[in-house]
Amino acid sequence: MRVLVVEDARSLAAVLAEGLRDQGMAVDVAHDGLEAAAKLDLNPYDVVVLDRDVPGIHGDTLCRMITERDHRVMVLMLTAAGTPGDRVSGLALGADDYLAKPFHFPELILRIHALARRQPAARPRTLRAAGIELDPVRRVATRDNRHLNLSVKEFALLEALLRATPAFLSTEDLLEQVWDEYADPLTNTVTVTISRLRRKLGAPDIITTTPGIGYRITG
Repeated sequence: MRVLVVEDARSLAAVLAEGLRDQGMAVDVAHDGLEAAAKLDLNPYDVVVLDRDVPGIHGDTLCRMITERDHRVMVLMLTAAGTPGDRVSGLALGADDYLAKPFHFPELILRIHALARRQPAARPRTLRAAGIELDPVRRVATRDNRHLNLSVKEFALLEALLRATPAFLSTEDLLEQVWDEYADPLTNTVTVTISRLRRKLGAPDIITTTPGIGYRITG
């Protein structure tokens, strides 16, 4: 899952980004509305965590811009303006959810996952293929009822492959969905992580690699 955090308070933005990355999400950060709009033009996001009062382009305007895009991105407004009237007006702008500051981080995580499931053509909560079951919210993955002890990136990589099944994902696709905008496109990190994931999944190998095309789950 790829998330854009739009927050002008740099310390809070850094905390949010680190916490979401610890949950296996690919996270980009924008500190104002102009930077956010530019990133939205460049990258496909699943969820935008949007501070309502950001400089450049105000959060309200940015929210309307997002809801008018062809590629639907779910918007979670995260703001200090938390009265019932603020919530109603934020949702009226097209926001999909509204969470007032201060907030509990576990609740934020659950809300982001819930929004991702509400995306058009989103998959069910539990992903299943080739004997694998993966629950992104509970962060549990099994193969043939055997628990898989995966790292954060291994889990996110497996989730991306399962969501794409039966289609292929290229190395560039995986860097975009599992890492973030700072990932080096020339790095071998995808190959290395795929190799570790294969070992943990065990035999028979269910990750097909097609040179020049990418990876997919088979079986």
